Amino acid sequence: MMSFAPSDDKKISMVLASGNSHKYAEFVDFFKSFSGIELLYAGNFASSPGEIEESGLTYEANALIKARAWADFAGIPAIADDSGIEVRCLDWRPGVLSARAAPGDDAGRVAWLLDSMSGSSDRRACFAACLVIAAPLSNARLGRDYFSIEARCWGNVAYTPSGVCGFGYDPVFVPDGYDRTFSDLGPGVKSKISHRGIAVQGVAQILPDMLKYFSTCDKLRASSDEEGY
Repeated sequence: MMSFAPSDDKKISMVLASGNSHKYAEFVDFFKSFSGIELLYAGNFASSPGEIEESGLTYEANALIKARAWADFAGIPAIADDSGIEVRCLDWRPGVLSARAAPGDDAGRVAWLLDSMSGSSDRRACFAACLVIAAPLSNARLGRDYFSIEARCWGNVAYTPSGVCGFGYDPVFVPDGYDRTFSDLGPGVKSKISHRGIAVQGVAQILPDMLKYFSTCDKLRASSDEEGY
């Protein structure tokens, strides 16, 4: 198992538990100010933990399932998120089911959403995200093995898609304070105001202490292994 203590005293490796290249690019932009973090892309690994079933009932539960699976597989901390769009006129659905709300691709799910909202003038909605950073599963006596932050970005659903940037429901989500969709606004603006961007800002506050804690647990686990526990 790899150690996640920095080998060169400069970088700590962390894997993004996602095969979505658009999401990876977004997270690289989020973490570019963290000079001590090397963010690896799950899609570049020669193998994977296999199919990960997102069976949780909350964003945190699903993000934790993915983060733990990749942390245990890679032997280094893993970061994962689960997110969704919550629409008031749909009783705050689809929520955690956003990525599986309709078969097909992102365009198909956007079409499903707009069709579901057809005839409603209430376009109020929010993007929600939970970001989880997990360490490789250690002996329970070593303490907590993950940290999480949840955030929301409020806005409204447009009547028609617009823009070419982003992914998911970005072409129809207009954040508060703007008159254009996330897809129109582009990654520079989105990274600062989106649900994931807000969550990353929260993670930034605790990241140094979190990684120091994970590193301490890693050393304790290695010591326990050497002693035969």
